[in-house]
Amino acid sequence: MGINKSKIRRMPLLPLRGLLVYPSMVLHLDVGREKSVKALEKAMVDDGLILLCSQSEVNIEEPTVEDIYRIGTVAKVRQMLKLPNGTIRVLVEGIVRAEVIEFLANEEYYEVNIKELPEQEKSDPETDALMRTVLHQFEHYINLSKKVTPETLAAVSDIEEPGRLADVICSHLALKIKDKQEILETVDVRERLEKLLDILHNEREVLELERKISQRVKKQMEKTQKEYYLREQMKAIQKELGEKEGRAGEVEDLRSQLEASVLPDKVREKIEKEIDRLEKMPAASAEGGIIRNYIDWLLGLPWSKESDDDLDIEKAEQILNEDHFGLEKPKERVLEYLAVQKLVKKLKGPILCLVGPPGVGKTSIARSIARSLGREFVRVSLGGVRDEAEIRGHRRTYVGAMPGRIIQGMKNAGASNPVFLLDEIDKMAMDFRGDPSSALLEVLDPEQNSTFSDHFIEIPYDLSKVMFITTANVAHNIPRPLMDRMEMIYIPGYTELEKLQIAHKYLLPKQKREHGLEPEQLEVLEPTLLKLIREYTRESGVRNLEQQLAALCRKTAKFIVSNEGTSVQITDEKLKELLGPTKFRYGTAEEEDQVGAVTGLAWTEVGGDTLVIEVTVLPGSGKLTLTGQLGDVMKESAQAAFSYIRSKAATFNIPADFHEKNDIHVHIPEGAIPKDGPSAGITMATAIISALTQIPVSKHVAMTGEITLRGRVLPIGGLKEKSLAAHRAGIRTILIPKDNEKDLPDIPESVRNDITFYPVSHMDEVLGHALLKPEPAEIH
Repeated sequence: MGINKSKIRRMPLLPLRGLLVYPSMVLHLDVGREKSVKALEKAMVDDGLILLCSQSEVNIEEPTVEDIYRIGTVAKVRQMLKLPNGTIRVLVEGIVRAEVIEFLANEEYYEVNIKELPEQEKSDPETDALMRTVLHQFEHYINLSKKVTPETLAAVSDIEEPGRLADVICSHLALKIKDKQEILETVDVRERLEKLLDILHNEREVLELERKISQRVKKQMEKTQKEYYLREQMKAIQKELGEKEGRAGEVEDLRSQLEASVLPDKVREKIEKEIDRLEKMPAASAEGGIIRNYIDWLLGLPWSKESDDDLDIEKAEQILNEDHFGLEKPKERVLEYLAVQKLVKKLKGPILCLVGPPGVGKTSIARSIARSLGREFVRVSLGGVRDEAEIRGHRRTYVGAMPGRIIQGMKNAGASNPVFLLDEIDKMAMDFRGDPSSALLEVLDPEQNSTFSDHFIEIPYDLSKVMFITTANVAHNIPRPLMDRMEMIYIPGYTELEKLQIAHKYLLPKQKREHGLEPEQLEVLEPTLLKLIREYTRESGVRNLEQQLAALCRKTAKFIVSNEGTSVQITDEKLKELLGPTKFRYGTAEEEDQVGAVTGLAWTEVGGDTLVIEVTVLPGSGKLTLTGQLGDVMKESAQAAFSYIRSKAATFNIPADFHEKNDIHVHIPEGAIPKDGPSAGITMATAIISALTQIPVSKHVAMTGEITLRGRVLPIGGLKEKSLAAHRAGIRTILIPKDNEKDLPDIPESVRNDITFYPVSHMDEVLGHALLKPEPAEIH
């Protein structure tokens, strides 16, 4: 070729971008840079030889000395062709490796002094083995790679020189310039083959991974395409049959709903399985409807959706006061919950139980609590529920199965943290279908209800964020385990003053609005309102009062529509004209002192009440008769009072054999109403003693307390309700057990100001206050 191998040569240099030429390689180059063109021209003028070196960075337009690799290939320019766009296409043939010794100063083109690096061709068994291994690996590479043709392997296999074999194989590999340059710079043939072997091995591993990935993607694509094709076919068939998209359209709709829903992973997996089952079901299958119904329920439940709590305590207090007068304890409890929620950020929903007589506002305050918290409100009535499945739902295997009332309520709420009212929890019953109160144990336990299990839904549902409020008229009808899980808040009846305020501020304006009356079209004077409360209603709450006000509004509306006037003022006379004669006599206290008649105080499910106990002594044989539909406890209480009087006959100046010659009849009027409990013990004892001694009982005194055989007075319950009833009846003196003094602060101040309470601990004290004539001195 005209190269002198023993000395340093001067030669033009052509930098290559993204390309590398090995010795014995023949290829075309497109040359466009000015310096490169001049280097080519210089080479052609001389002997046609030029050094080809690669740039370390492809993007550099004008490479400096540092940007060009030091080892390249001396090449012979075989052909040159000028292209129309100004670039020159050159055919070059690589001859030998060469190292740049020195870059010469030349402005027109790159010029260098080089020293060639000839091949050290030597054949030994180890080199032969390396050659074979390289060829074997290259064969695998060709099988995996689609970029190299099988003919290339045949051409390469004929090469006998190990160095040239390495160069040719490397030229066919899709390697980075950096890796190709490393092979070019490796002059030692054996070392070059070893490096090539490493490269081939790595490339083969990469290609195998690529193939696996591509197969996986292809399979996935094929599966998706197949499913799409089959679905389209099903649609076409169903369209022909006139099924209007049928099951396929239904499934597609469910899938799009699932995609748009935010659901826990377990729920999403369950729905996906059920949709797949539904898809495979025949269109006429009955089970398809069951699965569809189940999926609809799962998609409709608020698994993650929450309403934001409004934690403004002042605003909440204002809302509660706007809606209700009084009821301090429930309001205070809600504000406490809000305050703790604000500090803790996440709090398990409390379980409150509002206990009180009908009409005091238990249900409406639950609604106000929801409004003050900014939460959704759900109400479920439990009155008369006997079936456990009402709470837990039915299993899906039953025809017409549905979730229980709890899950239904959550779906209606549309949020996972509503205020959930379970109304009339004391009215549940149990029968052969199970005990619904036992099913509620899990619902109303903050430690367990995070995984509430409904038979229909099957997946545990989180109720821990729900604020449960329950209502009851009486606490003793609630099963004990259920009561332990709740925080009891007792709401007593209202006093007359409270009822007056409620009627004036809430009930009357509300009824005017509901009956289409302007505020000025109906005026009820305050004394008339008080008369309405006293003589037309007798209740602890205000429900009956609201009904009477509604009647007034209706009659006013009729009066105005009949064009008989523009407004109505209700006076006492007008009240009687519109509502008829009074229904109750205000002040049922006795009008005069009587023998054998004592006013007692009773507690009922609808609040407190007064009742008169009458006793008559008749000639007879010592028979004690009790009438008025009395319960067992009350009968036993009467027996205890009778035995006490017999033991103290001498003390009361009663003949010792009175029980042998007289029959005693104890009667409590209003016999249609069942009466029970021990708290009328001292009342019956006083009435019997009065009847036997003919000493009148003070008409101003009412009493309550349990009696023992020794005459001791034991405490009773419901003092507040009994005091309100006495106040309604116009009674001004009440005898109460000494142990009930602790309950006096619970009684409203307006009642305490009108009534004098005398705590008593023994029958002697009772008789001292009740009987008008002083009782005889006690004989010890």
